[in-house]
Amino acid sequence: MGRILFNFHDVILWMTAMQCLFFALILATTNDSRSKGIYLLGGFLLLHAIIPLHELILWGGEFKFLVREQWPELYFVGATAYFLDGALLLLCVRAVLFEDFTFQRRQWWHLLPACAFLIFMIAAFYQLPHAVRMFLIKSERFVYDDGYVYADAAAKCLRVLYAVCCLWMMVQYQRARRNTFSALSRQDFFWLLALIAGFLVVGVLELSLSLAKVVHLYRVVEFDVFVRMGLTGYYLTFLLISLWVFTGLRFFNQFETVTREMVMEPEPVDVPDTPVDPVLVQAIDDGMQRLKPHRDADLKLDQLADLLGFGPKELSVIINRHFGKNFYEFVNLYRIQDATNLLSSPDGVQRTITEIYLASGFNSKSVFNTFFKKKMGMTPSQFRRQVLSVSTAVAA
Repeated sequence: MGRILFNFHDVILWMTAMQCLFFALILATTNDSRSKGIYLLGGFLLLHAIIPLHELILWGGEFKFLVREQWPELYFVGATAYFLDGALLLLCVRAVLFEDFTFQRRQWWHLLPACAFLIFMIAAFYQLPHAVRMFLIKSERFVYDDGYVYADAAAKCLRVLYAVCCLWMMVQYQRARRNTFSALSRQDFFWLLALIAGFLVVGVLELSLSLAKVVHLYRVVEFDVFVRMGLTGYYLTFLLISLWVFTGLRFFNQFETVTREMVMEPEPVDVPDTPVDPVLVQAIDDGMQRLKPHRDADLKLDQLADLLGFGPKELSVIINRHFGKNFYEFVNLYRIQDATNLLSSPDGVQRTITEIYLASGFNSKSVFNTFFKKKMGMTPSQFRRQVLSVSTAVAA
């Protein structure tokens, strides 16, 4: 009778590995734009193809025994991926969000933890005689040895740290977008946020498992605890990878990129307590009223700065310091002003609310309603009814 190598849990790991490998190859072969972000995402997926295979070699049903018999040299090699995937995700996020991303020498420092782990493995395992290595593998003593347990916990802690750094980068990016764009798309942003948050959730769960093994060095922890936590991590990873692949990859090249310079809060052009020159403020307001650039739904900071005769950084500083707004809020306030004028005009009465908010530069009804109610204290429909009632009363 044939030997059954895989149980159901093993199949989930195989599916995760094959899914990651397949889409990593697709990204590599279809990257016509030669996007660094796509290559980095492909590398991230490739590492996530190695990780479940590593778990299969360590903990698979019958498969681990086959590996012990045929390819024992594969043991522990895949664990290096745990030290690299967080760094690749961080670089991938940077490449996707920031248009001026470039590879720099200092980024090679991300390889240090993986190199340290390899040195540890050579010293603690690979330099041992073959017979000793086989004993440690078959008895599964090495995976519960102090050195390996602490190294595994360090890898999982590092992954969580990278995920937190990615989330902080998303916060910086969102701030930079509001200082750069006058309209914000949300679908692409939340897909990447879900990717990072999912990676963090899985990372925290796996870190909890590693810390439980550290505790096990000093006091007995039930083996079932390790099994339940490990299996939960396998299934969450499979669901997460499926979410990335089938719902997110189509948005990957649709991000509104910003520059790293715009991440920083604008620095005052003069002494911090000195007010902005009112002539400059008046010039900006006059330009907004006369040229009405806010009616362009895709208006960006550099476009407005060029139109008004300012440098992008200088304009951003004035908007932040004098108006107390970011660029996104600043432009939308002029759009609301434009919309109220249209709603109050005789011509505006004949136009629909949709026509008015589109004419004012908004491309989203929900954003228009939010800004309008915040500024005017009522909805556009209520404002229109109030204008009509006043007009009727005056006419009577």
